[in-house]
Amino acid sequence: MEVISTPSRYRNPISKYMVKRGPQCIKCGTCAEKCQADVHKIIPTAPSRPKEHLCWGDFCDNPCVKYCPTGALRVENNPLFEALGDYRWTPDLLLSTWYQAETGQIPPPYLEYKIGASGGGFDRLRFKFPQKKGDIPLEEISLSIALNRSGDNRPTVEIGMPIYGGGMSYGSTALSVMTARAKAASMLNTFTCTGEGGYPEALSAYDDYVITQVATGLFGVREETIQRVRMVEFKYAQGAKPGLGGHLLGDKVTPEVAKMREAVAGSSLFSPFPFHSVYSIEDHKKHVDWIKEINPKALVSVKVSTPTDVDMVAVGSYYAGAHIIHLDGSYGGTGAAPDIAKKNIAMPIEYAIPFVHKFLTDEGVRDKITFMASGGLRTAYDVAKAIALGADGCVIGTAELVALECVRCGNCESGRGCVRGIATTDPKLSSMITVDWGTQRIYNLYSAWQTQLKDILSKLGMKSVKELVGRTDCLAYLDYG
Repeated sequence: MEVISTPSRYRNPISKYMVKRGPQCIKCGTCAEKCQADVHKIIPTAPSRPKEHLCWGDFCDNPCVKYCPTGALRVENNPLFEALGDYRWTPDLLLSTWYQAETGQIPPPYLEYKIGASGGGFDRLRFKFPQKKGDIPLEEISLSIALNRSGDNRPTVEIGMPIYGGGMSYGSTALSVMTARAKAASMLNTFTCTGEGGYPEALSAYDDYVITQVATGLFGVREETIQRVRMVEFKYAQGAKPGLGGHLLGDKVTPEVAKMREAVAGSSLFSPFPFHSVYSIEDHKKHVDWIKEINPKALVSVKVSTPTDVDMVAVGSYYAGAHIIHLDGSYGGTGAAPDIAKKNIAMPIEYAIPFVHKFLTDEGVRDKITFMASGGLRTAYDVAKAIALGADGCVIGTAELVALECVRCGNCESGRGCVRGIATTDPKLSSMITVDWGTQRIYNLYSAWQTQLKDILSKLGMKSVKELVGRTDCLAYLDYG
């Protein structure tokens, strides 16, 4: 698979700037000739509508406005752009993610694609690149990581980049979205996770790249789905809503979703918190042993949120036999997670990563377990910073949905779900996304991210992403220089 331009589904994509053409236009074609961003295009009879989402605005060195002989063109800020997003997912981050999903390229300078505007956390961390660049060619840099480092004779399972997709259940997102994520994962040699809503048959073609999740509701959990995958994830808690469990409101429980979850159509479904079969590390080990017994080749990941004693949870998971500890910090999740939980319960992931990395190192087990992090990671730079803090890799959810043109409106749980056809089970809304379109958009996004990750490693003089793990000396917090 290769990067292919995959434009927006909408006739008029949301743009940062508006390009207006007045009646003075004489159709001379000068704008199309001078524009370096392909905003203007001349058709035989007249100029076409400008592609405003490609316009560089004030950042353009060669503005079309300057060359228009009749002054028919003007470029203005788009008020709709200003209304998008929030401090973490700024309008620039949304549009830059759409740009990467469309082109597979690093965004142009008029879009900030590295940080948000939260004023803290990853947005205050910067890489300290050496004055003398590493000059390592990008093609010589490896991004692959192994998921099994325990030496227990199960498969090593190496993925091609330090990223895999987070759990999103059948019921919370459209089946076309789930299938596109799985197909993209197979093309990228990585994984995507089913979430706890069961294992739709449409994913069977991608079994080797799917993680099936076992969570507290046990929705759709069957031995045959555990046996068909290379990795199983226990979800004990979600960083966006620890202690709250999960819920799927009745409007999204269609007959198909109900059948998969062995429930009644139209009835709201709740996942309890916690696992009522686990109240000790011994209980936890029984769970891990259960999966290992059912599937002798599967790796086991344990997903937990970030309470203050998360270090003990992590080391306990190692001794219970988990191959991967997955820490999910606050600030992740979709619109189904209440803001009060995101902002006030779990520890931010940028604090939890070095805390757990150091504890596992002090305990002498850090090199025997793979450590994945998630919870509000939005960009390739966030991923690189999380690895420098001590994680081996990251689990991404929201950024994949943004690649499919999510606008972060937060209405994932309202009525029939997302009006953009992403977080919905309504057949009519779901049909707005095709599997091929979604697959290519996610593939393009991660292709752009891989280029950025390799560029960061090259500047740091590193040939492998494994060299970056725990290198906090490569980072600076802006408040402390």
